[in-house]
Amino acid sequence: MFFYETHMHTSEGSACGFASGAMQARHYKALGYDGIVVTDHFFNGNSRINVDFPFESWERKIDLFCKGYENAYDEGKKIGLKVFFGFEFNYKTTEWLVYGIGKDFLKAHPEIMEMPPEKFLPLFKENGGFIIQAHPFREASYISTMRVCPGLCDALEVYNANNTERSNICAEFFAGQFQLRMTCGSDCHKVTQEKYSAMGSDTQITCLSEFCKSIAQGRLKLIKDFGKENI
Repeated sequence: MFFYETHMHTSEGSACGFASGAMQARHYKALGYDGIVVTDHFFNGNSRINVDFPFESWERKIDLFCKGYENAYDEGKKIGLKVFFGFEFNYKTTEWLVYGIGKDFLKAHPEIMEMPPEKFLPLFKENGGFIIQAHPFREASYISTMRVCPGLCDALEVYNANNTERSNICAEFFAGQFQLRMTCGSDCHKVTQEKYSAMGSDTQITCLSEFCKSIAQGRLKLIKDFGKENI
């Protein structure tokens, strides 16, 4: 079986990240993963990039934001780890993992920062995006309101390695009630994290569109507690 991370952060893109993209790539390779999706916090979340900084253009800020992914990708090519691009998009403490939207789209659409979910989620999907709502029932001091948007998402993250057991149980129950596709992710910010999860595939996945299609078709296995025993 081949193992893939759906949710992780780098120090280049996320203010809460404590490991560079290259470090994360080497770390995940050592753990036994075959691929990762880099999902750094976008400008409306806990981003390393200050969107209000006046001396950098929007386009330059996008370039800086993508550095974590690009450094992970370069390292992944050297060591045999597939690295895909995604990002974590925030609206008033509710967050979504967005796959399939690239740098050119982000550079062309600064207006996404001012849109509500009923506008930006369909826009992402119309342009090839695949949407996973991240940790939908997380309870934390920074989360003011729980919002779940089953009709606007392709899947729900039902197991997050940094969530409480109660939050994950609620997410899995909700996804089952609405017949949503389910994912799990480690939400990794540092190489010293102790708990990991993965999506398992019987075949090797070589591109992000194939990964999204595999999730949509229910062909991947949820591996909630990933460890050496899975390899």
